[in-house]
Amino acid sequence: MADSPFWVIWPGNAALSALVWFVIAMPFLYAARAPVHGVLLAVGQLAGGPLRLAARWLLASAHEMRERNRAVLLAQGREETGERIAREFERVAALVKRDLEGYPALQRKLLDEVTRVEEDYRQCGEVPPPPPEWVDAVTAIAKIKPNGNELIVRVLEEINRSVKAIHDKTLAEYRRAYESRHKILDGFMPFWRSLDKTLARADAKMTSLAERATAIDAQMEKYEQITRKTERAEHALAVSALTQFFVASLVLAVAAGGALVNFKLIALPMSEMVGAGDYLTASLRTSEVAALVIIFVEATMGLFLMETLRITHLFPRIHNLGEFMRRRMMWIAFVLLLALAGIEAALALMRDMLIADKQALLQSLAATQAAAPEGWLSRIPTAGQMLLGFILPFALAFVAIPLESFIHSARTVGGGAAVVLTRTLAVALRVIGNLIRQLARVLITLYDITIVLPLLVERWVKQSRAARKPRATGYEAGERP
Repeated sequence: MADSPFWVIWPGNAALSALVWFVIAMPFLYAARAPVHGVLLAVGQLAGGPLRLAARWLLASAHEMRERNRAVLLAQGREETGERIAREFERVAALVKRDLEGYPALQRKLLDEVTRVEEDYRQCGEVPPPPPEWVDAVTAIAKIKPNGNELIVRVLEEINRSVKAIHDKTLAEYRRAYESRHKILDGFMPFWRSLDKTLARADAKMTSLAERATAIDAQMEKYEQITRKTERAEHALAVSALTQFFVASLVLAVAAGGALVNFKLIALPMSEMVGAGDYLTASLRTSEVAALVIIFVEATMGLFLMETLRITHLFPRIHNLGEFMRRRMMWIAFVLLLALAGIEAALALMRDMLIADKQALLQSLAATQAAAPEGWLSRIPTAGQMLLGFILPFALAFVAIPLESFIHSARTVGGGAAVVLTRTLAVALRVIGNLIRQLARVLITLYDITIVLPLLVERWVKQSRAARKPRATGYEAGERP
């Protein structure tokens, strides 16, 4: 009995004691029904209201961020499209200047030659001159009948022979004239072939010019859509930025692999230069930091080289330099990059020598010695390491191109991801706020279920009063005179 809790009325029967206490507390719970409902509703509003306000604020912030991202995206797209249009116009101008600059002179030459050919053709088509007047006389004599007179027969035969000879001579002269004209025309055949090739080249150049014009029309249409801020243009720019982001990420990952190979290539010889036992921290060697510094300096020189060549535009100050200063900076960056490449090649050679010395030491300590390769085969790994050490710095120099694309596209992709995350958080806060408010209502319902007996009594009393009230009203109406 002494071990029973203080609220146990009947020792050894805690359930009955709890039931008695519940019956005793039920009137008090019924009396506190309205305040408890108010407290639960107030707690629900207190917890859910700020969450709903936070959700509204996040939605408004997401809308504002989306508008800013849209403005930045359209501005970048307008700038890139404008640069593409400018480059297309420059290419068209160079094409016109290079290929169509001498077109008027070529046209005049072609017209002159065509005129000459037409004149020759007209000369070749001349009609032979009419026969002379004595032909009529010969014709009249030819009509004379011989009548057996030997003199007349001989005269006629002589005239016939002379006419045939003159005819053959005239025909031969005409044939020689036509042959000479045909030879002139045959001489124009190479010119016709050249003319055909020239016209074919001009046609190809005009076709290329038409293709450039088509490309310019497409870019101009894209520029107009960006200027009008259409949904189609925004979607196209967003997809393009997302594609550039993933492609640039892939290229940067490949470049990171190349940088890791470069690091492994120079880490060992750097440990001999700065000390293998020197540590900056407990697990970070000074030689490793020095190797990373060399790689970062190479990447920086490559970045400056790309900037001075105006391939990338990450630093506007470099892009706006004068022509003389830009060229000077370009050569400085190239010389430094070339020197670093030479240093890496030397470090690669030093690495091979260190590995060879280590192997020789291990073989000298071992019981049996392995035969080392002789001749030019033993120099292939050394040459490969030196060549790799010389090429990798120049390969890392081109990382500036995907880096610029990654930075520009990361602004769009990151802004879109921030908008999606903000909206998701706003929806989550709104759902949590609604859940808290609904939980307060559930608690109110559970509280009413707990005091269901007093509530049933209250409902029964209200129904009884409502039933008696009409009868009392009827009695009062019947007592009136």
